[in-house]
Order: sequence, then C-alpha cells, then structure tokens
Amino acid sequence: MSLFPQLEALEESGKKLLLQYARIVEAPVGTIGYQEGDHCSGYVLRLKGRSRVYKMSASGREILLYRVGAGETCVITTTCLLGNSQYPASTIVEEAIEDVVVPDAIFQRLMIDSPVFRQYVMQNYGALISDLIVLLDEVAFQTLDARLAKCLLDIGNNTIQRTHQQIADELGTAREVISRQLKRLEQKGWLSMGRGVIEIQQRGELLKLANSSQ
Repeated sequence: MSLFPQLEALEESGKKLLLQYARIVEAPVGTIGYQEGDHCSGYVLRLKGRSRVYKMSASGREILLYRVGAGETCVITTTCLLGNSQYPASTIVEEAIEDVVVPDAIFQRLMIDSPVFRQYVMQNYGALISDLIVLLDEVAFQTLDARLAKCLLDIGNNTIQRTHQQIADELGTAREVISRQLKRLEQKGWLSMGRGVIEIQQRGELLKLANSSQ
C-alpha cells in the first residue's frame, strides 16, 4: 500500500480479496514476461525492479513502448484485461522484479464491486495512455536526432552504459543509423564514445537538439 497510496482507501471487502487471491511473483533479469499474442492472466502492481515493454516488427526491428518500474502498473495489461484481448506487445525484465499479481477474475470482480479500485485503475490507465500518445508524437513528428538526444538525456547521467543496438531498439531504428548519428554528435564534441560507453560532454547542446522539433 505504501507504493500504491490510492489503494489505502480500498474497502475492507476489496482488501480481503487481495489478501486472499493476489500473489507475489518474482523474476530475474532477462525473463520474458509476456509475448505478443499471450493471454493476460492478471493485473500487475510492480513492487520492485523494472521491465521493458516493446513492439517487434515482422522484420525483427524493435521499438520501446514504455518501461514499468516500482509503484507502477502496465497499461497494455490493463487494456487486455478490460477488453478480454491478447497481449499486443512483449515484455522483458531489465532489473529483477517483484510484483503483486491480481488474477483476472478477481480484477474483474473488484472493477465491479469496488469504486476505489475502479477509480485507481482508470486514473492510472488514463495517465499511461497519455504517455503512449507522447511516444506517438515523438515518433511521428520529431526528427531522429532530436529523439536520440532526448533518449540520451533521459538516462539521467553523463556516463551511459548502453550499446548502439540497445539505443536503436529503444528508438525503433537500425543500429547503423544510430551509430552514424552518434558519430556526428561526437564530431561536434557533444559526446565521446568508448566500447559500450557514451560520455556526454555538452549536455546543454543535446538539450537544445532534443527541443528543436517541438
């Protein structure tokens, strides 16, 4: 409840259902959570760790949709449960996770019987949908170099330990394209590159680039 304070006000009947039927699930780094086409078996409340939700094209190219961290839920899982549909993306664990999983049948029962639970799910669902719209806006209207600059800045520090392929996967493009873009930024003196490491040298210039197509 400390990670999901809105559920503190959950009715006693709802708390009893969660205590009785919700289960703790743990998974190490590299675990595949869902794959495209899988059935969604439960509502996820993330306690620890982080996973990546991504979409894979027919040609094998990947694009990051979003990440799910501690104190968060998964919008696509919620969509599947509400619509009784199959999972349209894939997930993989990036940092060892610990989840509370509410079984599908109990989720549906709480959505009907608990105004507190229903309000939490729908408010959280709306916020996550907004994040996906932001992603769509970036992909459709921002240049790749601006998206690359934003991706580098979003990591939060000046030493980035990611390969060109990992960055390409996040942005939904080819490794060669990212390598060329990074080389141009290095030539400008905005960053430097080593094996599996990128050092940001001119954070202000990257910020200007990230905002250039907004």
